[in-house]
Amino acid sequence: AGLILLFYLILYMFLAGMFSFCIYGLLLTLSPYTPTYRDRVSPPGVMIRPYLHGFTIAFNVSEPSTWTPYVNSMHHFLQAYDDNIQEEKNIECPAGQYFVQDGAESKEKKACQFKRSQLQNCSGIEDPTFGYSTGQPCILLKMNRIIGYRPGYGTPVSVNCAIQKGNESALKSVDFYPGNGTFDLMYYPYYGKLTHVNYTSPLVALHFTDVKKNDFVPIQCRLNGEGIVNNVTNDRFLGRIIFTLSIGM
Repeated sequence: AGLILLFYLILYMFLAGMFSFCIYGLLLTLSPYTPTYRDRVSPPGVMIRPYLHGFTIAFNVSEPSTWTPYVNSMHHFLQAYDDNIQEEKNIECPAGQYFVQDGAESKEKKACQFKRSQLQNCSGIEDPTFGYSTGQPCILLKMNRIIGYRPGYGTPVSVNCAIQKGNESALKSVDFYPGNGTFDLMYYPYYGKLTHVNYTSPLVALHFTDVKKNDFVPIQCRLNGEGIVNNVTNDRFLGRIIFTLSIGM
């Protein structure tokens, strides 16, 4: 019995040693800066702000307590985009072209400025309530970060919004900021949080200036561009996002 126990003890110690050696060898091949295996880069998903209670944004214009949490969430999210912070930490970049940075993988990368003021009517500067006090709410849309991804294959990715299901006249007008609602190429590629430490994701603001009131309005916003996938039925966040607006008066 003693010999059997000794045998199994030696066997398991050997197996544990082999396992540890293999893990150690694998870790030596991994980079902390970029994924080792990325032959196929998935297209980006999409998220919105404010995001408080799921994907239904419901409030009553005449009751500030119903929309103040959304406004506070927007201001908190946009703190990193304040113009003075962006000017201090990041650089101005030429628009319309990828900002490719060569050099050592571990070298700290520079980030392009994305100023809060670029969101214009949805910046919270002119209107601190982001339109919620007048029933014309702003929603911020951003693409998920993917290391090394260059969206659009040289052409900026754009955004459009429409009624997801039902009466199309329920959404009569939506404005996009900045510009015509595109993600400029200069914010890509993203190099990862270890080296792209000051990177702030570009945003597109959706300003819903004329939406049917006192009803639940389902809205779908899509990314459009080369290489973008936005029609996968079982993934509501891949290249698109679906949410509901309910604005009471």
